[in-house]
Amino acid sequence: MDTATILVIFMANLLMGITVYSVYSAFGPGAQNLRDPFEEHED
Repeated sequence: MDTATILVIFMANLLMGITVYSVYSAFGPGAQNLRDPFEEHED
C-alpha cells in the first residue's frame, strides 16, 4: 500500500476511536460519577 493510504487509514481510525471513547465516557456506565456544573448552580 501507498504511505498516504496507510496514513489516512490511521488518522481515520484514531478520530473514530476518540469519538467512540468520548461518547462512551459521556453516556456509559461511568457517567454516573460525572458531575453536572449546570445542575449544581440552578436557581
